[in-house]
Formats: sequence, C-alpha cells, structure tokens
Amino acid sequence: MPVVAIVGRPNVGKSTLFNRLVGYRKAITHGEPGVTRDLNYGEVDLDGLSFTLVDTGGFEPDIKEGVLARVKEQVQLAIEEADLIVCLMDGRAGLSPGDKEIVDMLRITDKPVIYAVNKIDTPRQEALIADFFALGVEPVLPISCEHKRGLERLVEEIRKRLPPCRKEEAVPEEVRIAIVGRPNVGKSTLVNRILGFERVIVSAEPGTTRDLVDTVFKRDERSYRIMDTAGIRRRSRISSRIESYSVMAAIRGIEGCHVAVLLIDGLEGVTAQDARIAGLIEERGKGCIIAINKWDLAKNTIKKDELLQIVKEKLYFVDYAPVLFISALTGEGVEGILDLSDSIVEEMGRRVPTSLLNRLVKGLTFPAYRGRPIKVYYITQKGVFPPTFLAFVNRPEGIKEAYRRYMVRRLREAVGLNRVPVRLVIRKSQ
Repeated sequence: MPVVAIVGRPNVGKSTLFNRLVGYRKAITHGEPGVTRDLNYGEVDLDGLSFTLVDTGGFEPDIKEGVLARVKEQVQLAIEEADLIVCLMDGRAGLSPGDKEIVDMLRITDKPVIYAVNKIDTPRQEALIADFFALGVEPVLPISCEHKRGLERLVEEIRKRLPPCRKEEAVPEEVRIAIVGRPNVGKSTLVNRILGFERVIVSAEPGTTRDLVDTVFKRDERSYRIMDTAGIRRRSRISSRIESYSVMAAIRGIEGCHVAVLLIDGLEGVTAQDARIAGLIEERGKGCIIAINKWDLAKNTIKKDELLQIVKEKLYFVDYAPVLFISALTGEGVEGILDLSDSIVEEMGRRVPTSLLNRLVKGLTFPAYRGRPIKVYYITQKGVFPPTFLAFVNRPEGIKEAYRRYMVRRLREAVGLNRVPVRLVIRKSQ
C-alpha cells in the first residue's frame, strides 16, 4: 500500500489526526509536547481508499542532539519513505518559525504535500488560517482533529494525490516471500540455502543486512521473489539513523510480500520481540510461516512438542501459521518453505462462492443481546490477500470479540482456510 506520513511541530495534533484516520485510539495523545517519539504505523481503509499511515514525532528543526534530535531523524526518514506527506500546523498557536522551516524542507522534496491547519474548531475560527497564506503554499485546509471538522475534505485531497493501491491478483505471477526476524537469527543463511548459492553476505555480526535485498528465481516454472530483510530490533535498541532505516525497510518488506517467514532462533526460543514481529505480519494480513532455525542444535536441549507448545502460547494470535523446524546451515527442513508458501498463496487468493457462505449462516448461533436475538442475514466475500468477508447482521454491537472469533473459526472450517489470516467485517443490515 502507499504510505502517508503526518509531520509537524510538537503538539499540533498529529497523533489525534492519526487516530481519527486509523479509526481507533492507537497513538498516545497528550497535551505535553513530544509524546510521540517513535514512528507509529497504522492501516487506513476508507471507502476503497487504502494506505499505510505513519505518525511521526514533533519536528524541531534547530535541535542538534538528544532525544529530539533522534525524533528529527525519524521524521526525515518518514518523509523519504512516504508517497504523500500531510504537514500539520496549529491554528491557535499561529504561524511559527518552526512551521516555516518545515515547509521550506518540504518544498525541496519531490513528494506531494497537503498542508492542514488544525484546531480550527468552529467556522468563526477559520480566520486564523490567514497567517498561513504567507507560506505561499496551497491549498491550506482548516481542520479540527478533535471535533472531526474538515476531515472529509482532507481525505478527498489524499485520495486525489495518492498513487493507487496495487490490487493483488488471485493467482500471482510471482510469489513474494520475506524472511523476517530479529538480528542474527540466520536470515541471510536461510536465503542462501534456498537459493543454493551465496547471494547475500553472511556474518556472525548482528545487523549485517541494512536494506531490503531481493532475488528472483524459478522452481518448476513458478517464479519466486525472496526478500532478505534487516533484523528488526526493539525501538529502544535503535541507536542510529541507519538502524532506523533497517526497521522501516523490513516493515516495507512485510508489506510487499505474500508470505512472511518469521525466523526464530531455536536455541533462544520465542522472545517478546518475535511476538512483536509476528504482530506486524498479522496486522498487515500477510501469510506467515514460523520457522524454528538452528534445530540441528536446539533438538538436543528441548523436545519438539515442548517448543510447539511455547510457540502456541506466545504466538496465539497467529495460530493459523504453520510451524517448520529447520536448519539453515545444514538445509534440514528448508525445502518445506517454498511448498508451504505455494499452498498459503493459493488459500490467500481463494474465492468462496456466496452460496457456500450463506449455507454457513444457517449454522451460526448466538446468545441474545439485550433481550433480542442476534441474526446474521448473509455473508459475502469482499476481497483476497487476505481473504476478507463481510457479514450483515441485525445488531452488530452484539457481536463481541469472542463471537467474532467463533464466526472466523466456522468460516475456516467451512471453506478450508486453515493456514492464512481471515478478516471479517461486521455491518448492520439496512
């Protein structure tokens, strides 16, 4: 998906705008400047307009050192990676020298920019944007993130300026596989083992791969693109601009793939960071293979069933993902990655007949909500990659998370979607 970055000085309302567009409270908002210090990602889907939204920290052009200097680097990085930039300013505070410096910086980029003045809560306050005309940019949109004023026009401007989202074909000509994981778990070794030759550098030093490295190859007349991504560290461990870029490149690798292979060090077991990376894969609706690497060594210290149980407990939210025990060094189990990727891609692109879905509806049962029964009238498939279904019900507020999981489980059983993420959208029947 295309990427939209929100930039601006501290405390102009970037995180509030992020939450409004994403549709839920994901970013922390607070009256104190500088609350957002790391890049925050979310997916936006508004009436067919889909993009990845990036919330950045407050940009202070004059800061040369300390935490705020790191924030400045993150903002510059987001600008470089974005397809479109929303520059947000504060109407109550008025035009500041910091706004001017940010606008001057954006002028020299080749990226489209939308300029918006926030905290224009009433029509009478729209006169406050007059000062911002001195910047010589247009249009300047008056909005209120807090009160949702002007956001429809902002979304329309984004729609006009953003490149279209690539529509995934049901049978892709090329299967895209991203190898992801923490630093130094053997990603590059695995890529070399799959390819059969040393395409990428292998080193015992963490962080050797700093960018996205991809290679196209064929097997049995089918094309594959395998992407070796930089190791994803915890944010607190990201200490330089190049490491920040590595994280963003890895995230873009996940977004650009059909199947993400989450490589886990079998000697270390499943860590909290492994779970975070699995969360990135699940949030983006990608196929996932969990590959336990270094199994040639780890099997001497732990039984396979014990490790499977740990994976099940710590990565429960991707319980559909098949688990492979491999050794990238010796080649044990590696051949299963491409076979599994083929079957996952087939499931991700599967179209389910509406007649089959509506037969499923008859078997769904729910308890009453506030004294009235919940009825599912019909289900239809909305899209693929991942398989996405739309259910029309009489009382959507009665479909709690446990009931949603129940519906997804029944969908999986009925249509054979056992190894892929499934999205279910609940709508009120008109």
